[in-house]
Amino acid sequence: MPTPTLRIAQITDPHIREAGRLAYNRVDTTAGLQRTIAAVLALPQQPDAVVMTGDLVDFGRPAEYARLRSLIAPLPMPVYLLPGNHDDRGELRRAFADQPWMTPGVALAEGGAAAVQYHVKIGPIHLITLDTVVPRQSHGALCDARLDWLDNELETCRGEPVIVAMHHPPFTTYIGHMDKIGLLEGIDGLAAIIGRHPNVERVICGHLHRAIDVRFAGTIASTSPAPSHQVTLDLKDDAASTFTLETPGFRILAWSEDTGIVTHLAQVGDFDGPYPFHEADGALID
Repeated sequence: MPTPTLRIAQITDPHIREAGRLAYNRVDTTAGLQRTIAAVLALPQQPDAVVMTGDLVDFGRPAEYARLRSLIAPLPMPVYLLPGNHDDRGELRRAFADQPWMTPGVALAEGGAAAVQYHVKIGPIHLITLDTVVPRQSHGALCDARLDWLDNELETCRGEPVIVAMHHPPFTTYIGHMDKIGLLEGIDGLAAIIGRHPNVERVICGHLHRAIDVRFAGTIASTSPAPSHQVTLDLKDDAASTFTLETPGFRILAWSEDTGIVTHLAQVGDFDGPYPFHEADGALID
């Protein structure tokens, strides 16, 4: 049987606050990210990289990014960051200016800090990030400049496995209040580009604080649970904008040449086990 030769962890939406501050006056997001990082480090097989798909901090403040840096410092593998609607591109760039993945990015017609988009190799996998942020807005967008950059980058890795990472998911989730602040511009253009590149194995997203999987443009697009709080599962147009303290989680994307990417959902917490299914002689425990 094939075994994965590469593993990538996706952590999303940590919403880090300054020291001593709670998100929404209730959620200790620092503790949530610490527990999630501990769970990643406790895996039997360590990931080769971690991708954090946006809403890294809660208000885009320098002190929040400084705290984020200290929290992810225990991770020995590369950690790749991209912004969400709670982030500030300029502050993210300043806080992580020393990171090799922090390239000049994509200049935007509206000016301001360039979109945080980059292309790196993780073993045989190409990771291409997209910046869906609309400054000071909750919804996301992909303009022509960002999409043209993606198309050009995908042309450079035809036939090789690709993960595209972004914050706002390019699909309907049926959680009404979240769809109203989803990716509101650029979905069709993104789908056309992804559809021309069947080597895109996954489109991984944040924003929803839930595990959701959808067929999209010939591949699979997904979101992941968050380290602390989850968006309430309420599938109606007028769903209230609320969150719950359900079990947090993260994704593991395991790749081998034989199978491509297989995605696992990992939960964060203290659980009994592991316990054996079989006796020492191989018989099933009765």
